[in-house]
Amino acid sequence: MNIDKENLAFIPALELSKAIARKEISSEEVTLAALDRAELTQDSLNAFITICRDQAVEEAVKADSEVSASAELSPLHGVPLTVKDLINTVGVRTTMGSRIFDENFPGSDAVAIGRLKNAGAVLIGKTTTPEFGHKPYTSAPIFGQTVNAWNQNRIAGGSSGGAAVAAAAGLGSIHVGTDGGGSIRIPAAANGVVGMKATLGTVPNDSNPDSFGNYSYTGPITRTVSDSAAMLMIMAGEHSSDVHSMGRNNKNYLDAAINPGDLKGKKIGWRPLMGNSIVDSEVLSITLSSLSALQSAGAEIIEMTDEFESPEPFWRIINQSAWKARFGKYIGAWENEMTPSLIRSLNEAQSYTGAELQEAIYKRTELFRKVQGWFNQFDFVATPTLSRTALDIGNDLYDPVIIEGKEAGIVRQTWYPYTHPFNLTGHPAITLPSGFHSDGLPTGLQIIGPYASDFEVLRCGRIFEIAQPWADRIPPNFP
Repeated sequence: MNIDKENLAFIPALELSKAIARKEISSEEVTLAALDRAELTQDSLNAFITICRDQAVEEAVKADSEVSASAELSPLHGVPLTVKDLINTVGVRTTMGSRIFDENFPGSDAVAIGRLKNAGAVLIGKTTTPEFGHKPYTSAPIFGQTVNAWNQNRIAGGSSGGAAVAAAAGLGSIHVGTDGGGSIRIPAAANGVVGMKATLGTVPNDSNPDSFGNYSYTGPITRTVSDSAAMLMIMAGEHSSDVHSMGRNNKNYLDAAINPGDLKGKKIGWRPLMGNSIVDSEVLSITLSSLSALQSAGAEIIEMTDEFESPEPFWRIINQSAWKARFGKYIGAWENEMTPSLIRSLNEAQSYTGAELQEAIYKRTELFRKVQGWFNQFDFVATPTLSRTALDIGNDLYDPVIIEGKEAGIVRQTWYPYTHPFNLTGHPAITLPSGFHSDGLPTGLQIIGPYASDFEVLRCGRIFEIAQPWADRIPPNFP
């Protein structure tokens, strides 16, 4: 295969890595092209907090030196990598989107990042995140606003907004985000790319101070399911820092994308609502129609009509209590430099009692048992990823969401009611581009599988991608 050097930005990572291994192109060429594009789009997209050009070029040259006829290379060797700025990267500034950590240079990589770098991926920069990842919008005092790759008057989503915009706009090949309530899947859906939250413990999380009660995940954001599968294969595997990862056997997740097979005999439950009462009619139509891609592979689609109460109120108690314990200590000295919506969230946690927190933890277990029970009848469950396309710039955490001219309610319960339940339960969930709304913005389909069925979820996602490809859909060019 001849590599189109004029269009490097949108060539899948797996193809680039093969070309690098065959010396048809160098990692240095690919990395420089990604760096140039990242820098060129900063004024229009603002997807990065830090771009590490010198270090990236040095690592790319090293990756090229490791290419030889006898070398065994990873499927991501030499490809440009971005990492959300919540995640530690050795020697590269990691701000967590906060002025408090403006000059924070970690002494080591997070486990998942170290594994990607050891596999030859080349870090080109740290992508934007709201302060401490506290909201589904990507804006913060330290960098300003990241905009949607398809429409600069719409938000990127969040909190991994910079990573999703980078994936959509071709600013690097593979991207790492985090997901505490949908923070990978929300911006991935809003920008028309793939985002996966694997099963709790599949990818070790050494960043969270509470391993036992963890509900936040590190995972891939890419343009194709195959690239996400390759990333997951490298990032996954037990590590002593994460209790949920212990004893977990890593799988060749890439094989799920290479040999996906079909879905004959599989039953997929379709949930148009999950505790919400309003969903954009066009979003609903597009996502429902997209299920025909799975039907064509042999799956049976069955609508689920059982009641589902939004878990967001107790997710909020668990989440805000954790934020208060971790970040509340900074308010005294830094309040004037912190994001107002973060301050408000931390102050709300002040009123929660220990008994309320414990009741919320009990409800988390109750929710897990309910969701896992779905898979006694179904092999997968499908939902829209978001109830409408990306919100307007200027909308923020405590503002109401408007759907088809109607005020739907608070953002966590009405824009992404489909994502945060599975942070609490730990089930694997992937968002896939399902089509385009008449407003020109992407829509997303979410597929959820039984606990620890990451391989099967990727396989289902790849089958969907083959039947309904999207990788050739590219946002408008930016200056």
